[in-house]
Amino acid sequence: MPNSFLSSSPNFCALCGIFFAFFFSTALDGKLLTVDFLMHWFERKIRRYEHRRWTTDDNRRVQPFYWGLEHIGGSPNEPNPTAFVRDYSRRAIESSMDWYAASPATDYVLDRENVLTFTSSIESPWPENNTVHAQLFPARETVSTRSRGKRYGAGPAVLLLPNWNAKWHGQNGFCRWIRRFGITVLKMSMPYHDRRMARDHERADQICGPNIGLTLQANRQAVQDARRCLHWLEQQGYTKLGILGTSIGSSVGYITLVHDERVRAGGFFHVSTYYADVISQGMTTNHVWEGLRHHVTVDELREYWSPISPMPYVERGMGAGRNTLMVYGKYDPTMLPELTRQMLDSLRRHGADHRTLELPCGHYSLELAPFSHLAGYRMLTFFLESLA
Repeated sequence: MPNSFLSSSPNFCALCGIFFAFFFSTALDGKLLTVDFLMHWFERKIRRYEHRRWTTDDNRRVQPFYWGLEHIGGSPNEPNPTAFVRDYSRRAIESSMDWYAASPATDYVLDRENVLTFTSSIESPWPENNTVHAQLFPARETVSTRSRGKRYGAGPAVLLLPNWNAKWHGQNGFCRWIRRFGITVLKMSMPYHDRRMARDHERADQICGPNIGLTLQANRQAVQDARRCLHWLEQQGYTKLGILGTSIGSSVGYITLVHDERVRAGGFFHVSTYYADVISQGMTTNHVWEGLRHHVTVDELREYWSPISPMPYVERGMGAGRNTLMVYGKYDPTMLPELTRQMLDSLRRHGADHRTLELPCGHYSLELAPFSHLAGYRMLTFFLESLA
């Protein structure tokens, strides 16, 4: 998944330029090189790029399967783990407002480098993960903000939740770009990522792995951590709050949005239905599914992980009237477009106020120009309008 939103690849940018030149050229009239041919040609190029990017990560490992009941209040010796998890997930969905509730932290500290730290509301087995780190990008003064007369808490703020396995500096360029237009950004490190990564680990496999209970706990922790970040922003005087998520950050962000009335708008790069659908069908999560498929079916996994999936909350009408923008790639091999369309259809049926932008790219390639520029500009204008 992309680590730097506003990055570019010279070869790929040249390829895009050729494509758009072909597409809009009048010289194509009456020629054999049709638009349909060009679209198929471009799709193949995108898919090859996505596969090539996927293969560059050589630290994916198939992890062993665990029920992980000890992470969700159960016992490792539970005689019927399937019944336990099924009941746990059902109760979590039914009482999701309580399950995702998070009080403000008592130990917020913002250092000289604008790094906010505080204790997570969930204590995991890894001490490194239990301290939340978030980078603050205060809005630069603009004509519209100059009269407010103070540095923090005077204008809109967006909580940014990065993608799976994002690095500490990932998407910082995007944050700096947004702040230039008068919007403060607080970028939260997701559980088990960068400074929160468990010792001797290279990837954040705890938040997305073949451990049923741990994956539930880690995603719940992500939402509660996000809400503690929102508490801090509110304490600084910010009242016009938005949330912006990418990939797994999109899933966590949407769930946070529908459980927190303070959030006025949500922008999401890559959207899908159920956690289990992405794991079982996505290219970048193939190794995770490999560790699961001999122990659970997709239908079972969808039920077990329903509390950490956006779709159940959409179907319960919790997204009705919420202001959202969803950006996705037409050729995304990780969060498949057909799953995205199912999500969008369900949003429409349940009264959500959502806008969409489909781009002819994939998952990794959204970070490349011109797609990153189009997506970034659209997301910026969405937040400028929604948080005005």
